[in-house]
Amino acid sequence: MKRVLVYIDEEAVEDSLALLEIGRRLYGEQGFCAYALAAGGGSGEAGRRFDYVFRARSGALPNFEAAALARCIAALHQAYGFDVIVFPATHWGRMVAPRAAARLRAGLVADVTAVGSEGGEIWMARPAFSGRLLATVVCRGGGPVMLSVRPRVFTQRAPALKSAEFIDIDVPDTPAPGVRLIERREKPAVRDIRESAVLVAGGGGIARDFPLLERLAQALHGLVAASRQAVDLGSAPRAIQVGQSGKIVSPRLYVAIGISGASPHLAGIRNAEYVIAVNPDRQAPIGSLADIVVEGDGRAFVEGLLERLEAPRTQSHGGRG
Repeated sequence: MKRVLVYIDEEAVEDSLALLEIGRRLYGEQGFCAYALAAGGGSGEAGRRFDYVFRARSGALPNFEAAALARCIAALHQAYGFDVIVFPATHWGRMVAPRAAARLRAGLVADVTAVGSEGGEIWMARPAFSGRLLATVVCRGGGPVMLSVRPRVFTQRAPALKSAEFIDIDVPDTPAPGVRLIERREKPAVRDIRESAVLVAGGGGIARDFPLLERLAQALHGLVAASRQAVDLGSAPRAIQVGQSGKIVSPRLYVAIGISGASPHLAGIRNAEYVIAVNPDRQAPIGSLADIVVEGDGRAFVEGLLERLEAPRTQSHGGRG
């Protein structure tokens, strides 16, 4: 049976747990044994999804000890011989993954957005040339297949709950910490577009009218997102860009206004439940993914919808005055 190890990022536990889907895509539901390294935290949740969970015997190992975590992964591979090692492409996952790959003298495919197997070979797809192309990497060598996966690309739907065996491990050859925490400052709370159930996204066709999109998003209790073209034009910050070179989103409702729908953008919204596309060109590529296509001017559509949504609610009173 194949063995798949998933690194659990203590600051992105749910994104890490979802990487179990990689094993299912490659080997089927019953074709692999799932291992989790939860040295920094999240072992409780991992215990309900994985077959085996590794914990640090001496207590939680912080994410910023990337070198120590890499040594730990290398030692575990020597003991268990994993077929696949998966990392979330989070800030800390990107710190640990290349260090572990270097210790194992294995290749690493970063920012993966799709995986599969064909003819006994594993293939992985990732954005290339700033998201303009999708490159496919085929693994034909020996050793573990190592990859980091973009958050929200894969989702676990109704996972089967398990009761994992917990294995306490010693992190080998751990020197004195090279990083010391001097001060902690909380980052201001900013909602991530990946957390919103409703997204109102603007593209180049409505690049001058993003304040209107803010009003519409507020009226729909959602957030504003943007295409790469809108970001490149300076109408929106990179943090709200959707697509292969931005963020992969999975809202309940995605309203795309003035977005033609290039393939990198469509790849970023393929997990949306409902898509409404507003574009003067009914043949625009985004129409292929949309549930509803509105042919027309984006600004006129937004203004008309806002007029309905922001109109004061009037109550009719029956009877005689």
